[in-house]
Amino acid sequence: VQIMILADKIIELRKQAGMSQEELAEKMNVSRQSVSKWEGAQSTPDLNRILQLSEIFGVSTDTLLKDELDLAPVLPDVPDTTEPPLRHVSMEEANAFLSVNSKAALLIPLGIACSICCVIPGCLLEHIKPFGELLSFVMMFILIAAGVSLILVGAHFQKPYEYLEKEGIDTAYGVSGMVRERQNACKVQHLAELICGIVLCILSFIPVAVLSTVFGDESYAAACGGAILFSMIAAGAFLIVRTAIRNAGFEKLLEEGGYTRAEKASQNSVGHTIIRVYWLVVVAGYLAYSFITNDWGRSWIVFPVAGVLCGALCAILKHTGR
Repeated sequence: VQIMILADKIIELRKQAGMSQEELAEKMNVSRQSVSKWEGAQSTPDLNRILQLSEIFGVSTDTLLKDELDLAPVLPDVPDTTEPPLRHVSMEEANAFLSVNSKAALLIPLGIACSICCVIPGCLLEHIKPFGELLSFVMMFILIAAGVSLILVGAHFQKPYEYLEKEGIDTAYGVSGMVRERQNACKVQHLAELICGIVLCILSFIPVAVLSTVFGDESYAAACGGAILFSMIAAGAFLIVRTAIRNAGFEKLLEEGGYTRAEKASQNSVGHTIIRVYWLVVVAGYLAYSFITNDWGRSWIVFPVAGVLCGALCAILKHTGR
C-alpha cells in the first residue's frame, strides 16, 4: 500500500481538480500562504478545514487523514474520454529540469539583452567619420547573431521538457515539497529582480531626455543618452526575463499559474501559431522600417506597443477558445 501524507493528498487532489493554490484558498476562505503551508507539511488544517477539503474534492475525511488509504479508490468516476494519461515525473527528472531551466534562465535573457544592445553601436559610432556607420552595422549584426544564438541554445536545453507545458503530470513522492521549498527560497530574489527590471525600464528614458535637453537633439551627448537608454532597457529585460523563466520552472512542476491542467487543456496550437506569427511580423516590420529610414533612435517604440497589443490578442484568443 502506498503511503501518502495529508500534504501530498492535498497537492494531488488540487491538481486533479485543475485548481491553483489561489483558487483553493478562495474556495476555503483562507490565504494562499495557508494552503502553501499545508502542502509543504509545515502546518496541518484544523477539523473544519478538513471537512471543507473533503467536500471540495469529493473524498471522505478518512481518506484525507489516514496515510495508508490511497486516493485512487475514492476518486469520483470520470466519463470515458480521450484524455491522455498523466506523465510521471520522478525526483531525478524534476531536479534535472530545474538544473536545465537555470541554464536557460541565464542564456535566454542574455540573448535578449544582446539583441536589444545591437542598436548601441549605431548610437555611439555613427558620428565617427568615415567608417563609423559601417562599423556600427557590423557590430549590430554581431550582437544580433550572438543574441539569437544564445536564445536558440537556451530553448534547445528546454526542448526535452516541453511536455511540462502541454501535458498533465503526476509527480513522484516528495517532488512537490522540494519544488515548493526552492520556490519559497527564491521569492524575495524573484520580487527584487522583477522590481529592479521594471524600474530600470521606466528610468531608462531619463538620460536621453536630460542630455537632449541640455546639449540638443543632434549632439553626440544625446546619442550617448540613447546608448544609455538601451543599456538600461537591456539590463531591465535581462532581470525580468531571467526571474520569469526561473519562476515558470517551479510553476510547471507544481502545475500552477499558467500551467494548471485546466490551462493546458484549453491551449490550442492555432492560438500559439498566431502569436508566433504576430511577433515575427512585428520584428520584420521593425527591421524593415529601421533600415529604410535609419531611425533607430525612435523605431524601438514598436516593441512596447506590440507588447500591449499582444496582451489584447491573447485575451481575444482565450475568449474565443483558441
